[in-house]
Amino acid sequence: MSDATVTIRMYNPGFGDCFLVTVADGTATWRMLLDCGVHSHGRAPVGDGTRPIGDVVAAVIAQLAEESPDGRPRLDVVAATHRHSDHVSGFADDAWAEVEVGEVWLPFVEDGRDADATAIRHGLVESATALERMAALAADGRPLESWRPELALAMEFAVNSGPNLEAAARLVDGGFAGGADAHAVRFLPDRHQERNRVALPIDGAAMHVLGPSRDPEQLKRMDPPSAVRWLEEAAGQLDGGDARSDIFDPMYAVPDDEVGERVPIALVRARDAMRLSGLALDEAALLRAASILERSVNNTSLFLVLDVRGTRFVFVGDSQYGAWQHVLDDPHAAELVTGAAFYKVGHHGSHNATPRPVAAELVRSGGVAMVPVGTVERWKDSIPESAILDTLRDGGARVIRADDPEAGAGGGDRDLAFRVGPDGLWSEVRFTVA
Repeated sequence: MSDATVTIRMYNPGFGDCFLVTVADGTATWRMLLDCGVHSHGRAPVGDGTRPIGDVVAAVIAQLAEESPDGRPRLDVVAATHRHSDHVSGFADDAWAEVEVGEVWLPFVEDGRDADATAIRHGLVESATALERMAALAADGRPLESWRPELALAMEFAVNSGPNLEAAARLVDGGFAGGADAHAVRFLPDRHQERNRVALPIDGAAMHVLGPSRDPEQLKRMDPPSAVRWLEEAAGQLDGGDARSDIFDPMYAVPDDEVGERVPIALVRARDAMRLSGLALDEAALLRAASILERSVNNTSLFLVLDVRGTRFVFVGDSQYGAWQHVLDDPHAAELVTGAAFYKVGHHGSHNATPRPVAAELVRSGGVAMVPVGTVERWKDSIPESAILDTLRDGGARVIRADDPEAGAGGGDRDLAFRVGPDGLWSEVRFTVA
C-alpha cells in the first residue's frame, strides 16, 4: 500500500472560512470543499482595497480545473458546515454552475423533509428576521454609519444568521453542473449511526460525522448562558406574552385563535409594531439576543473528523460549547478529536469555540492548527483569542493564521510541507501518511 497524502488549503477571504481538502494515494484522489464565505465587514485587505469573495471562488475553481485530468473542475463533496454568511455567502456565485459535484453535505437542520429540523431552522430564521426588524426600528431611519456600536453589531449578527437564500438554493436545490439530478444531498448526522462513518476511495480513509447533536437540549447549551432568561422574555414579548392582558377588562380580550377573524390586520400589525418598538429601545438587550442567536446557529455546525490510517484531521465549523460537549461526552468521539494531526480552529479563534480544558490535547506535538481569521474592527482585540492560540502552541501545535500565514512557517512534523499563495490568497499544508 503506497503512502497517502492529505493536502489542506486554507483560502483567505478575510473573516470567513474556505478549505479545500485533498486525499490521495497511488490509485485514487478525493476532494472536499468545506465552506466558502466571508463576513461583510471583514474582507481580506489587498492593495488599496479588499478581496471580493468572487476572487476566492475563482481561485478554488481554477485549482480544481488544474488538478483535473480533463480540465473540468470537480469536487467529490461540498460541505457547508452551517448557514452563517461568513461560511456560505460564496456559494451564491454563479461560477459554481460549472463545477461537477458528487455530493453536498449539510447539517440536518437544513432538511426540509425532517419535521424536527424544519422547526429548528424556522425558529432560527424567524428570530434573525425579528431581530433585523427590531434593530431597524431602534435606528429610526438613521444612516448605518451613525448607529451606536451595540445596535450595529446586533444587526450584523442578525444578518449573518439570516436565511442566505441564494447560497442555500445552490446547495440544497442543485446549483452545480448538471443540476439537482447530478449529485446527492446528505443531511448529517444521519439518524442511522452506521451511516455517519463515510468510507473514502482511499485505502484506510474515512470521514466521521460527530455533529451537530440531534438533542434539542444540546443545541441550547451555550457559553456564556447569562442572557438566556432575557431571550425567553423577548420571545414572550414577540409572541404576545402578558403585555396585552392588563390594559382592558378581560371581557374585551380576543382569544388568540380568533384574532385573525375578529381583528383587522392593520390593528394586529400596529400592536406588533408597538411591542417591537418597546423591545428595540434596549440596544444592549438586542445585542445579547443577537449574540445568543449567533451561537445557536454555530452549534448546528457539521463536526467532522477525517481519519486516514489512524492520522486524524478535525473540522468543527463554528461549533461552540453545546456542540463540543456532545462530542466530548462520547468516549469514542473524544478519542477521535484529541491528539489529531490537524485542527481547523473553530469560529475564527473566539473564546467560546475551543474548549480550554482540552485545547492543549487537541493537536499532537508537531501537528497544525489553522485559524481562518481576518480583522473585523469591532472584534480585533478578542478574535482570535490569544489565550486559545497560546494553549494550542503550548501543546506542540504549529498555528497558522489565514491573515498572517508566514508567521506559522516554522516547526511542524518532518514530513509536513507548507506553502503560501500569491498575495496571501491561500496557505497550504501537506501531510504524508504511511
